[in-house]
Parts: sequence; structure tokens; C-alpha cells
Amino acid sequence: MEKPTVQDGQVVSLEYTLHVDGQLVDSSKGGAPLEFLQGAGNIIPGLEDELYGMEVGESKNVIVAAEDGYGELDPDAFVDVPRTQFPAEIPLQPGIELQVRDDAGRVLFARIDRVDDESVRLDFNHPLAGKELNFNVKVVGLRDATDEELEHGHVHGQGHAHH
Repeated sequence: MEKPTVQDGQVVSLEYTLHVDGQLVDSSKGGAPLEFLQGAGNIIPGLEDELYGMEVGESKNVIVAAEDGYGELDPDAFVDVPRTQFPAEIPLQPGIELQVRDDAGRVLFARIDRVDDESVRLDFNHPLAGKELNFNVKVVGLRDATDEELEHGHVHGQGHAHH
């Protein structure tokens, strides 16, 4: 019998670590593996593409360029806001993360990019935009997706409420 390998329509259980600029930014270690439906765009495309054909127990290092990960930095995602609009208790220092509501009431995440006497520049880019992503992945489980999962385009984990 051939060993099963990662194909579209399979649910993959993946242990992973993610390093960016030499720093560990995310890992499944100490928690459950990441479960996702291969071929459904549940995970970033640059990683999904590299998993095809991997067997259970197989490990791989995958380097994902920014454009195949969280996208390039969007220069339009930087916004200058007058300092007077910030509550006094917010420390106005570069790197501080804020939640901002837009006009429609949606919560957006922003980081302070820089501060001067008049204004604060906010960066609404994803924190990993423009970054090369270094994944180490290990396939720890494979199964065929259920019809329902295929229909919905994502994995139904334990305790998923059935409609």
C-alpha cells in the first residue's frame, strides 16, 4: 500500500514553528497541531503549496516570500492622526499596538510607527506583512475530509456545532 500523502481534500494535522527575522513568532508546540483542509486556502498559499506529497511523520523547512504570505507592506496602510485624538493614558511610543474603531465600528489593529510633536503615524499593515516567513513543519496526521467539511471548505474540529 502506498503511504498517504498530502493532497487536496485531505485534513492535515501539522505541527509547526514560524520564525521571522530570526525570532520565533508562532508555534503549535505545547498545544494541539494546526488542522486544516488542504487545497481550500485555509492557510497562507506559500505554505499550502509546499505541503503536497508530504507523508505523516515527514518534516520540512519552508521559506515563504512576503507576497505568498501576508502580502507586501501597503504604503496606504499608514495613517497620520493628530496627537490630540489619543487619550492621555496611551503611551505614544513606536511599536505600541492599539485597537482602533473605523467609521463602520469595526475593530482594526494598528501599531504606532512613529511619533512627532503634532501627530502619530499608525501602521495598519498585518504585523507580518513584508516579511519572509520561515516555517518548520511536520505532518502528524492525515485523513480524508468529510463531505460536510468539503462542502464548507474548512475543518470541523471536536465540538463543532452542527447546523
